[in-house]
Amino acid sequence: MHQDAKTPAKEQGIIGKGRGRLMATIASAAIAGAIGFGVVTSGTAPVFAEAVRLDQPVQAPSFADIVEKVSPAVVSVRVKANIETASDNGGGSMFFDMPGFEELPDGHPLKRFFREFNGKPGAEKDRRFERRRRARPVSQGSGFFISEDGYLVTNNHVVEGGSEFTVVMDDGAEISAKLIGTDPRTDLAVLKVDEKRTFTYVDFADDAKVRVGDWVVAVGNPFGLGGTVTAGIVSARGRDIGAGPYDDFIQIDAAVNRGNSGGPAFNLTGEVVGVNTAIFSPSGGNVGIAFAIPASIAKQVVQDLIKDGSVERGWLGVHIQPVSKDIAESVGLDEEKGALVADAQDGEPAANAGIRSGDIIIAVEGETVASPKELARAVAGFAPGNEIDVTLWRDGKTESVKVTLSEMPGVETMASARDGAPQPSPMAAQFGLTVTPAEDGPGLVVTDVEPGSAADERGIAPGDVILSVNSRQVKSGKDVEEAVAAAVKAGRKAVLVQIEREDASRFVALPTSEG
Repeated sequence: MHQDAKTPAKEQGIIGKGRGRLMATIASAAIAGAIGFGVVTSGTAPVFAEAVRLDQPVQAPSFADIVEKVSPAVVSVRVKANIETASDNGGGSMFFDMPGFEELPDGHPLKRFFREFNGKPGAEKDRRFERRRRARPVSQGSGFFISEDGYLVTNNHVVEGGSEFTVVMDDGAEISAKLIGTDPRTDLAVLKVDEKRTFTYVDFADDAKVRVGDWVVAVGNPFGLGGTVTAGIVSARGRDIGAGPYDDFIQIDAAVNRGNSGGPAFNLTGEVVGVNTAIFSPSGGNVGIAFAIPASIAKQVVQDLIKDGSVERGWLGVHIQPVSKDIAESVGLDEEKGALVADAQDGEPAANAGIRSGDIIIAVEGETVASPKELARAVAGFAPGNEIDVTLWRDGKTESVKVTLSEMPGVETMASARDGAPQPSPMAAQFGLTVTPAEDGPGLVVTDVEPGSAADERGIAPGDVILSVNSRQVKSGKDVEEAVAAAVKAGRKAVLVQIEREDASRFVALPTSEG
């Protein structure tokens, strides 16, 4: 019960008939506070500590000044594509394509009517059914100017498949634009507006200084409602959402919806910290989780697109996977770092330089590589034709090789799965595997996996092919047992097993019976 400061002390029950009453009241209040509930005696009231409060309320920030400055640089992007409309199929129509129509007698009134209506010889052609291609709206998004002469940034998925592009300015003016270049791997694109005027433009921020908790302001075209502003904070950094090999998104909680794609997320100084690209939403609407391409990535890609119309990236030609704790232990690495080479493709730079399956790439040009993602970004940062120094972990020690990079191919294809007709035989009981020599290539085909075994827990399945154990090629169960014995003798708690599935290679670490 709160006591009014103006209420007489006697009425409040805090000061009673003598010192003893006062002490009893204080003691009762202290005991009550200690055990978590109040004890009120007749004619008294509990005494509570004063609630925490601020003398001056926190003033919410206003983004009006920022929005006023940057809004003229943000545009809506409308995309059209050539779509074939109703066709006359070279003189016919959908009526003449109907089954049985041509079987009608030539003098039949229905057949004569449709011949005349659709422009058959001897009749005037109805232009409504003429074959033609017409540009139809296919998508809309957002974008922003990065130069006063009309270059602007948006997302690749906004312009993909488009043939005509229109930007809608902050003042409602509509201007045609042309596509300069796209980079599907980072989902970025650059458009150019050719008009004799000076455009308001914005610059990229140094996103290395962006911290979780910083304010961001998103401006864009959600649901076609151009000039929409939302605000939030940076929720996380370095998000990998499975969109591509260079995922390094900034997560924000500013409201972002369909149509915001390609629009900027600004810091409080009006610089672009990220390009809004994707949302996480089970319903399709905003749930407070959006992802933006960091300014550092966008800036480099945009520069390349303006210069060349495309982005050239270095290429090693390897399939890689993370180094787990078990894998690190099996090869003698002190920590889980680097990128394990699951396969070095024949004729590609890595294989030409002597890199092989089972190697772990731990550094590029002296810079430590902590994960496959870091390796992909590091190599992509070099132009094709550059020679780089790659540090490997191989056979328990480091080695250095020189690799001349090639250009990253546009599309990677996977070969079809292999088949086999194995004759099973037991092997390595502690792994829970049954294998047989492969008939159509090297290695051992897994014919059975014991449920709940070490192999089963690590995803090995019947049909997989074991190519090597601790970098030793295996052709029989005895080869595997010898490799395991060598690992045990060396004090290893696990062995590194190379598995091939559907012509894709990966590694798993299986514990030895001694470990």
